[in-house]
Amino acid sequence: MDSGKESLIDILDLELFRRICGKAPAAPKPTFSVLCLGLANSGKSTILTLLSGENADGIRPTVGFSIKALMFADCFVDVKELGGSDNVRMYWNKYFCGAQAVIFVIDSAGSKESMETANAELHKALADPELDGLPLLVLGNHQDKEGARSKEQITKELELGLQSTARKWIIHTCSMKNKEEIMAAFQDFNKLLLEMKEKEEREDKTEEQDGEFSKI
Repeated sequence: MDSGKESLIDILDLELFRRICGKAPAAPKPTFSVLCLGLANSGKSTILTLLSGENADGIRPTVGFSIKALMFADCFVDVKELGGSDNVRMYWNKYFCGAQAVIFVIDSAGSKESMETANAELHKALADPELDGLPLLVLGNHQDKEGARSKEQITKELELGLQSTARKWIIHTCSMKNKEEIMAAFQDFNKLLLEMKEKEEREDKTEEQDGEFSKI
């Protein structure tokens, strides 16, 4: 079949689809590459396993890194989770390239020392040029434990107010026993990612238009 006939068939197929469904085919969902960081035992692996719909029983701490593909109503999120043990954190920056956003999980009921370590590791990671300005979700996990910190306490102890205005960040508290809380956090995070993408597309379009005008 020649290319002209193939093009005509494609057009007819699309027109038939529109008549049957009453609308054009939906645009593909955007996909985001996200980095998930946090100290050991903060609950990163369990949270991602719950979101992926898998059985979270018997989850073991991540050694090195693992990748989870999460599907939401409005987008796909490919999460690269890095292990949080002392001997792994020193290599975190080797995996930063290509990330479009960052998730940082903490044990909100952890000791003062663990919060200080989390603070240091978070700010060290965010200072890396590869993560400069990327959106951030902080998850205060283990809210079901005694002594769990509030969002306000976590914000203060992690010094989140020191983030530059160029970085959008949100904080949620959650428990691995309550999937709805985790979903709510990711819904807000996904909204932030989609807004970021729309802004970038508008800026790219403006640059293209400016480039066209400069040629006139």
